[in-house]
Amino acid sequence: MTSETLIVQGRQLGSTDIVRIRELIADNPNWSRRRLSQSLCDEWGWRNGNGQMKDMAVRSLLLKLHARALIELPARRQVASNRMISRKILPQRWDITPVIGTLGDLGPLTVKEVSRESSARVRFAAALSEFHYLGYRGTVGENLQYMVTDKTGRLIACLLFGAAAWKCRARDQFIGWTPELRAHNLHLITNNTRFLILPFVRVPHLASWILGGVLRRLSADWQNKYGHPIVLVETFVERERFAGTSYKASNWIRLGATTGRSRQDCGHTLQVPIKDVYLYPLDSGFRKELSA
Repeated sequence: MTSETLIVQGRQLGSTDIVRIRELIADNPNWSRRRLSQSLCDEWGWRNGNGQMKDMAVRSLLLKLHARALIELPARRQVASNRMISRKILPQRWDITPVIGTLGDLGPLTVKEVSRESSARVRFAAALSEFHYLGYRGTVGENLQYMVTDKTGRLIACLLFGAAAWKCRARDQFIGWTPELRAHNLHLITNNTRFLILPFVRVPHLASWILGGVLRRLSADWQNKYGHPIVLVETFVERERFAGTSYKASNWIRLGATTGRSRQDCGHTLQVPIKDVYLYPLDSGFRKELSA
């Protein structure tokens, strides 16, 4: 085996790490993949800031090592249920009466983070599934989900924040970090992967108001849920569909555009829509934090 250090799932792995994983598999032939990943979580102390075991991250790491033929995972005990595909999103009833006027007409707006509230998550998922052009198939990893309601409790908007892109040339050059630092500190960045204002809502300046309200609390909410802050937010705007007006109005920084490649484009043949890259620093010292 090569002595080269690998970076997988944000963790540096040397030859001794690979040997240790192989030993665990060989010494425990009756272990499931889940049991193996939990054991490694304990050995590595791989938990988030709130002490929760990062089991899914370890399982992803093991699958990547298996795909590279560096380890041989035990056979699956059951067919994996991909909840991103099999999740059944329950239909909802919507009040489609047009909402027009000013921000003041909506009355006091309420912004609430709902990722740990089962009933609210159902409605959140249904709104994105039905009204967002990208749809919605669930979340994996750290994420926050926001719902915005008006004075009557009527749903106005939904925002989803999740894992940052593993690589983005414009962003990475802007930060000025090395691949090793990116692997170590990427969890301090989040991606605004969905921003939906329901289609029957037409209120000037609403989008920038919502973005401002959410960004003011985002890092504290992340700290409360996952035990670490967020210092930088990114988003990718499909330029053929949108002009990024709300992000510009909220003082996001436009860095440039993506190259039109997907993370699955190993053969440099898969073309995807070009997207403009926007960043919003939540901490004036974000470069120092991300390069520590």
